[in-house]
Amino acid sequence: MSEILKRLSDEGVSIWLDDISRDRLRTGGLAELVKDKHVVGVTSNPTIFAKALSKGTAYDDQVRDLAVRGVDVEEAARAITTYDIRWGCDVLRPVYDRTDGIDGRVSIEVDPRLARDTRRTVAEARALWWLVDRPNLFIKIPATEEGLPAITEALAEGISVNVTLIFSLERYGKVIDAFFAGLEKARENGLDLTKISSVASFFVSRVDTEIDKRLDKIGSDEAKALRSKAGLANARLAYALYEEKFATDRWKALKDAGARPQRPLWASTGVKDPNLSDTLYVDELVAPGTVNTMPEATLLAVADHGRIRGDSVRGAYDDARAHMAALKDVGVDYDDVVKVLEDEGVEKFAVSWKELLDSIRGELESKRAGA
Repeated sequence: MSEILKRLSDEGVSIWLDDISRDRLRTGGLAELVKDKHVVGVTSNPTIFAKALSKGTAYDDQVRDLAVRGVDVEEAARAITTYDIRWGCDVLRPVYDRTDGIDGRVSIEVDPRLARDTRRTVAEARALWWLVDRPNLFIKIPATEEGLPAITEALAEGISVNVTLIFSLERYGKVIDAFFAGLEKARENGLDLTKISSVASFFVSRVDTEIDKRLDKIGSDEAKALRSKAGLANARLAYALYEEKFATDRWKALKDAGARPQRPLWASTGVKDPNLSDTLYVDELVAPGTVNTMPEATLLAVADHGRIRGDSVRGAYDDARAHMAALKDVGVDYDDVVKVLEDEGVEKFAVSWKELLDSIRGELESKRAGA
């Protein structure tokens, strides 16, 4: 068992794997990571499922049965993805029980094509919650403007939510408010708040990718000196906002009723720039009560040579604010950056979902033709 990962876990960071596949479940690979690498949760997204289905034969038997039954491609996609998520929930269930429901969570995303439709997002969240039928499930809802009321409604009905695609501090504040509102409604509905959980997925590396592109275009020495630091600064200021929001009387009333905080989750932690340390977005985002969800390559890199030096967030707020101010001074428009990232994030997941549907459609047609 990795001592470095143990150190990270001991600092209050929950280690989650940003990947799932039928092969990983069938071979016991996920269970091994839980046992040997301190993995206590799993996240998924449409890109991960599209990649999983494109490799090997692990899904052939289920797809063949779906083809024989004449299931349409949309329902086939739900059947295939929820099967993996349900299995993943069962693998993580001992962690869920051991941590009293804090960890041991597995996330599945609503159809990303619904990201701008509140009513259909809520309906899809209900359907996925019912289909998987596991208490340690998270339903991923994007933090679009239309997603905010969907987050509140899902939580009000007792559905645990992983809020995804958060890029801006302003939007993150609204996400926390939506979380508070959802729990307040759940309390009014007579639900047990101890059974409702949430995380807020704040994306990191994509911020650097977009801002560095703009800094390179500006091209000045001052701009070049600011490269590859915005993702960390943005995330650290998000944690400062988390501390501020969860110190209010509004939260205290919910906490007194049994609620647990919505933990910040660092997402997009795989390093894109080969000139940077491949463990950067783990080493530099260590703070208590957080989650870091990593692709397997990042997880193994941290296990091998990560540098965990204790809390690397709370002492860096002033530097983070100074860095964001410097970006503005050289001409980087933060509001435009986060808007572009949100739009691109929704579009990328929608494209991946379409690729998944196209792949399933092809498999169904192939199996029907061979029947």
